[in-house]
Amino acid sequence: MSRRFEGKNIVVTGSNRGIGNEVLEVFVREGGNVFAVTRILDDEFAEYCKRMSQDYDVRVIPIQMDLAEDVSIKEGYKAIIKESRVIDVLINNAGVIRRQSVLAMTKMEQIRDVFQINFFSQVLLTQLISKNMIKEKRGSIVCVSSSAAFDGGANIEYSASKSAILGMVKRLSRELSVFNIRVNAVAPGLTETDMMDMLTEHEIEGAKRVSALHRAGTKREIANTILFLASEEASFINGQVVRVDGGM
Repeated sequence: MSRRFEGKNIVVTGSNRGIGNEVLEVFVREGGNVFAVTRILDDEFAEYCKRMSQDYDVRVIPIQMDLAEDVSIKEGYKAIIKESRVIDVLINNAGVIRRQSVLAMTKMEQIRDVFQINFFSQVLLTQLISKNMIKEKRGSIVCVSSSAAFDGGANIEYSASKSAILGMVKRLSRELSVFNIRVNAVAPGLTETDMMDMLTEHEIEGAKRVSALHRAGTKREIANTILFLASEEASFINGQVVRVDGGM
């Protein structure tokens, strides 16, 4: 049976852990060559990428990129384009969340830092890679937002930065559609990642109660939704936000 992304080139940010790592794996299993973007490129992750390449007969290329620094983003992009001038899919996954705090107790520096990772870095990387896609007149971009963008379930900088992603997706889907480039987003609810460590047991149980399925989602469930949106099976889905939250 043919693999859906055979020979396609995919960029995944935050690919060394959590949802991003699961996204990397589902694309690799479907034959995709993945540029695995990570802030810290150590020997362990480099070896993991090599092993995935061998096991699935694809190219998994680790790319060091600090999303807090525009210079690092641009250098990482150059490293990607040096390896392949054609990028078929961009998955803007990387994000950060800080300990819960009310606005009155939150420093502006922290708000700016979170927006840099969760929003501004995605804007810059998307700007760079979309120029490549425009030349090829095809591509798919999927951004990872959050249910907090709708219900304010996290602190203000996280909720607001994830809301900003939705505005970007809506606008870009219009700008890029003339070049046969689709732009969509997923908005996960509570998901079994290390971000759950930032929550108290009371907060976790509360989040489960408001979900119709009364549980947290798995990384694979989120990754499979991203895979679908990036695929030709979703060829008429554009400018949409898919909530993957168990029903809220």
